[in-house]
Amino acid sequence: MAFKGSRVKRRDVLAGLGAGAFAAMTGRAFAEDPVIENMRRAAALARTDREGNTVAALEAIDTYEPILSLDTAYNLELAILQHEQIVKNGGWGEMARNAVGLVAGASSNVVIKLKRRLMASSDMEETERVGDLFDAEMDAGIRRFQARHGLHITGKIDPETYMMLNVPAETRLAQLRLNALRVQRFAQSLTERYILVNIPAAAIETVEVGQVFHRHTAVVGRIDRQTPILSSQVYEINFNPYWTVPKSIIRKDLIKYMNEDPEYLTKYNIRIFDYNGNELIPTDIDWSTDDAVNYLFRQEPGAENSLGHVRINFHNAHSVYLHDTPSKTLFGENQRFHSSGCVRVDEVDAFVAWILRDSGWDLAAVQATFASGERLDVPVKSPVALQTTYITAWANRQGVVSFRDDVYDYDAAGKVEFDA
Repeated sequence: MAFKGSRVKRRDVLAGLGAGAFAAMTGRAFAEDPVIENMRRAAALARTDREGNTVAALEAIDTYEPILSLDTAYNLELAILQHEQIVKNGGWGEMARNAVGLVAGASSNVVIKLKRRLMASSDMEETERVGDLFDAEMDAGIRRFQARHGLHITGKIDPETYMMLNVPAETRLAQLRLNALRVQRFAQSLTERYILVNIPAAAIETVEVGQVFHRHTAVVGRIDRQTPILSSQVYEINFNPYWTVPKSIIRKDLIKYMNEDPEYLTKYNIRIFDYNGNELIPTDIDWSTDDAVNYLFRQEPGAENSLGHVRINFHNAHSVYLHDTPSKTLFGENQRFHSSGCVRVDEVDAFVAWILRDSGWDLAAVQATFASGERLDVPVKSPVALQTTYITAWANRQGVVSFRDDVYDYDAAGKVEFDA
């Protein structure tokens, strides 16, 4: 690399010289020199394109193949062969706790181990010489690793990233083998146009003619109120709906909330009716008992409605559905397991427009109906197939393998067949 002028100044080195080259120039003999060490770190930081590395990480996991597809089944077989070789080679070892907190610019012996770990899982390109500087290439590798595991892409070894790095290769291999069986099992019965809800990833795919049309972030059922595995069809869209509170939520949540705050129902615009249609007031109910389960609680349409602007109905025996939500911040979390079994959909306006496409609706019409507050029920002219499933490991055609937590312990149970 050429520098202007005849004198090379420290700031010129930091701005124009790569961290790896600078490390080679200074040599190990200068590693103890704090000035040289600080220059190495500053060079690493200057050279690290965090935003670019994040974009590259997201592009690595992006693919047109649906998670449930014969393509993915084939990709999983290749991933199994890769991980069998990793296990045969001794796995990728365990990271020490002092790895937590490391970011670009850090320098220590644990960085060497981290780089070798990332090379073993193909998140970094293998090299013979591995330096102890957390450089731009390692930042890219960590971000790629985080993207593959559904973590926040920060480039930092945070506790969640550390935990994922320490999952043994043998565990990942077993996970791949189990999920290959699931994908093969489910992929046989899919139609040309369908919705896939993958529970462990808390994600939704809309699929047409074997390719993903769009992916949506989701919020699914928590561990004690799980989203069921099922096959169905979306047949109706409720715009600006009422929400009738299920008895299970009345018993588990609503009674508790009213004991904590007697104004809860008023704040959230929830009305009470007996089963003759007569309206009651909160003081008509004995909240120290389970008396409330004998009444109907209905939340009015509006900004506070738990279903948001829309409810998406599909036939099932579990009284679950897909819907909007006023709690948009939940979509930014890693662990999106908060619902009572229903599925909340991010970018729900585009999702509904896709479902109603054959019914004469587009995105502008959906958004206008949201904004109007009008109560409207629209049948889906061509009902869309829906499959909820449980895939914790998959791979794309670029050979990039993604993993998710076994949130419902179905992997631990070796479960392949589900009563769908």
